Amino acid sequence: MDLPMLKKHLTRYILLFFILSALGLLAWWFFYDPVKSFTVSVPGMDNRKKGMTPQGKPVQIGAEFKFFKTSEDVPGTRWTRFRGPDFDNISKENIRLIDRFGKNGPEILWKISLGEGHAAPAVYNGKVYILDYDEAAKADQLRCLELSSGEELWRRGYRVHLKRNHGLSRTVPAVNEKFVLSIGPKCQVMCLNRVNGDFLWGIDLEKEYKTEIPFWYTGQCPLLDGDTAIIATGGDALLIAVDCLTGKKLWETPNPKGWKMSHSSVMPMMFEGKKMYVYLAIGGACGIAASGPDRGKVLWEMAEFAPSVVAPSPVVLDKGKIFLTAGYGAGSALLQLAVKAGQYSVKVIQKFKPSEGLASEQQTPIFSDGHIFGIQPKDAGGLRNQFVCYNSGDCKKETMSSGKTDRFGLGPYIMADGKFYILNDDGEMTIAKASPSRFTVLSKTRIMEGQDSWGPIAITGGYLLVRDSKQMVCLNIKAQ
Repeated sequence: MDLPMLKKHLTRYILLFFILSALGLLAWWFFYDPVKSFTVSVPGMDNRKKGMTPQGKPVQIGAEFKFFKTSEDVPGTRWTRFRGPDFDNISKENIRLIDRFGKNGPEILWKISLGEGHAAPAVYNGKVYILDYDEAAKADQLRCLELSSGEELWRRGYRVHLKRNHGLSRTVPAVNEKFVLSIGPKCQVMCLNRVNGDFLWGIDLEKEYKTEIPFWYTGQCPLLDGDTAIIATGGDALLIAVDCLTGKKLWETPNPKGWKMSHSSVMPMMFEGKKMYVYLAIGGACGIAASGPDRGKVLWEMAEFAPSVVAPSPVVLDKGKIFLTAGYGAGSALLQLAVKAGQYSVKVIQKFKPSEGLASEQQTPIFSDGHIFGIQPKDAGGLRNQFVCYNSGDCKKETMSSGKTDRFGLGPYIMADGKFYILNDDGEMTIAKASPSRFTVLSKTRIMEGQDSWGPIAITGGYLLVRDSKQMVCLNIKAQ
């Protein structure tokens, strides 16, 4: 074969090689799945086992402590838990509070920066306790502050990785003379000495009880009943009771139906001489015996009202009635308890959508003197976001509303000294006369230039504590 012919054949072979290679690459590109080896990014699938830090180490609850200064107790200032000492969000202290803000606005005593969230404070004898998340340190921190100055006394916490989820911390600690109890966003329970922050015990609910962390993280506020911690775990147990001094489990309520932890908190109730804990889980509502030989036993349960998302806590009314509500179109239900020969029963006497009666998306309504006060959710029709009052015997019977010009979004509210202190989403506070028949605005002013001002309000000793998503402020509202 001569040289020109050889070059001609070689050119053909090279051209054929490139054509076949191109066809092969095209076929590979068409049939190759580039995400075949990927996994869906969901909690627990990021190469970390339950109860692990970002570095793959177990969460060491209470391992980190910082001391700043000492401060003596100042007796007489107590807002000891979510919804206050009597679980009703009503301050009963005999202290005259302001009716109106002055010309220069509210008297702000101090303010501090917080990690993003909606966690609110508890107060005991001049000390403020608030659960915070330090994003730089990637750690939950239970912080103790001086009520009069806002200066930090100490903080104790533990490293745990969180991703922003429309806020991080969102629970209120429970505190008494000896203990302070918290639940972190990923269900880590921590019990400390109230005065000096010494670590007593901790429980990782996800690790120990297979608790499913709620969407938007934990919203349940812990309950201190004397020296006993009451926690709704979901998972392997419905409720548990723990001795605060030793960390020993006193009892566990079985959870055969697999009800899950909600954002709602456990509320105590007395009915016909029997003390019980009322809880609205994801799955239904129940009453658990709180005392006696049957403590921890399910006395009654109801699944007729079982929203998939629950933030407000049960409202214990009079004469064995309980009001339940939730957002996202769930509406509300009014329950009636009964007992005969030691056997408890429950009946749903009203059930309705948010456009048909009292409902709430986030805050828990207030019951006072036969009436229930609250803020209607955004899907309540013409009453959306208005402050309203309903007869507790008929939660579809409206007696008062704030009107179209006074709407409050998802903001918190509290009753004190015959008045309501109501905060809207954007940090504006309204003082209104507490009346079931008429909404009378006494004063209003902006407290902070923030957003998502949803954390529950605390009032004690003439101090008002409130927060938005990134800061907490303390006001002097004691009347001169």
